[in-house]
Amino acid sequence: MAPRLTAEFWVQAYLTRLRLANIPAYVTAKGDATAGAVLVKVYTLDGQARAFERRMTLEGREWMKLAEGPEGEVDAAISRQRGFDRDLWVIELEDAAGRTLLDEPGLE
Repeated sequence: MAPRLTAEFWVQAYLTRLRLANIPAYVTAKGDATAGAVLVKVYTLDGQARAFERRMTLEGREWMKLAEGPEGEVDAAISRQRGFDRDLWVIELEDAAGRTLLDEPGLE
């Protein structure tokens, strides 16, 4: 069994990768440093946003869309998730093209 990265280590590596791609990103909610789940929101600078979370599937863990639409509705969905899970990390990105880099190798 491969060792698991801590949530905080993964978040810092992800923020570095985003910075190198010139995608502004901010941690808006800091979760449990060791085992907190991570939610990623991307604001597309046109009033729209998407939020992604990792879920277990038959193939393993995958990034799945949690919410999509007007930014206020996506923020409400994130708030609901935070109500269920106080250990949740929330990372917010700003990118007109909607890039998250979550599909790149090493971020699974």
